[in-house]
Amino acid sequence: MTVLILTCEEDVTADMVVVHLNATGVPVVRVDPADLTAGVALSGEYVHGRFRGHLSAGGRLVSIGGLRSVWVRRPGVPAARAAQPSAWLTEEAAQALYGTLRGSDARWMNHPDAARRARHKPWQLRLAQRCGLPVPATLITTFPRAAREFAERYPDLVVKPVSGAHPQDPPRAVPTSRVAPDTDFSAVAFGPTLLQRRIAKRADIRLTVVGERMLAARKAAAVDADPEEVDVRFAAPGSPWQPVEVPPRIASAARSYLVEAELAYGAFDFVEDVDGTWWFLECNQSGQFGFVEVETGQPIARAIAEWLARPVPEQPSHLNGLDSTVR
Repeated sequence: MTVLILTCEEDVTADMVVVHLNATGVPVVRVDPADLTAGVALSGEYVHGRFRGHLSAGGRLVSIGGLRSVWVRRPGVPAARAAQPSAWLTEEAAQALYGTLRGSDARWMNHPDAARRARHKPWQLRLAQRCGLPVPATLITTFPRAAREFAERYPDLVVKPVSGAHPQDPPRAVPTSRVAPDTDFSAVAFGPTLLQRRIAKRADIRLTVVGERMLAARKAAAVDADPEEVDVRFAAPGSPWQPVEVPPRIASAARSYLVEAELAYGAFDFVEDVDGTWWFLECNQSGQFGFVEVETGQPIARAIAEWLARPVPEQPSHLNGLDSTVR
C-alpha cells in the first residue's frame, strides 16, 4: 500500500521523510495540490454502493483504496498552477481532492478537519489549559480598555499575531515583541490583539510528538541576550538545540492535548523559566522539524516515516483512526 504526501514542490523537510520510506521499500507518492489539472489528475466513482478512486501524478496511477496513510505536510493552494486559475477552480479542486481522499480508510497526519481547527490560537490556549499545560496569562481583545487593564495587572507583556504569518505574498512571519510601558492601546480597536505575560526564560523548548513518540529539544538562552529579543526565530545565533527529557507532567498533558485535538503530529513550543517550568506557547500541527533534527540528531523524520508506513487500521475511529490513545 502507498503513502501519499501532500506538500509543495520545494519541501526539504518532506524529502527527509521520503528518504526513510524509500529505504524501507514503502511505496510513496508526492503530490502538490497546486498542480491539479496541470500534471495531477483525480477521479472518484460512486456506483451501486461502492467507491473507486484514483490519483495520477508524475506518471503514476494510485488507487485511493490502496492508500495506507496521507501526510498533509505543506500543500499548495489547489489548482494554483492550472492554465486558468481562479478562486472558483481552487474551491472546486479542493472539494474534489480532499473529498475524494476522505473516501479512503487511510490514516491521516493530520486530518484536514482536525488540522484546520488546531490552527486557531485561542482554541489552542483553552485546550492546553484543560489538559494541564501551564499557559502564561493571555488576553485577546479589541477593547482598548481591556488591554490597558491587562497591562496594569501584568506590566511586562509581549504582543504577537493571533493567526501567525502576515497575509502578504509571500507571507511574512511577524515576530513576538515586547510591549513598551507607555504603550497607547487605542489601536487595539482596529484589530484583534494578543497580549501575553512575558516569561523570563532561560531556554526555549521544542517538543515534537509523532504518534506516541516524544522528542524534545532545548535551546538555552544566552546570558547576555538582548532582553528585547523574545522570539527565538529572530534572535541572534546562540546555543545549539540539544536533546532533553520531557517532564512526566508535560508528557501526560501533551499526549492528552493531541488525543483531544485528534492530531497524530504536533510541534509544541514552550519557554522554560528560571524554576524549570515549561510554559506552553503554541502547538503547530504542521511545524518544521528539520532544523531540530540537524542540530540534535533526533530521528524525527524516521519516526514520521515509521508512523506513515504502519498498516491501515481495520476499524478506524475519530479523524485519524485513533481510539483512546495516539497511535
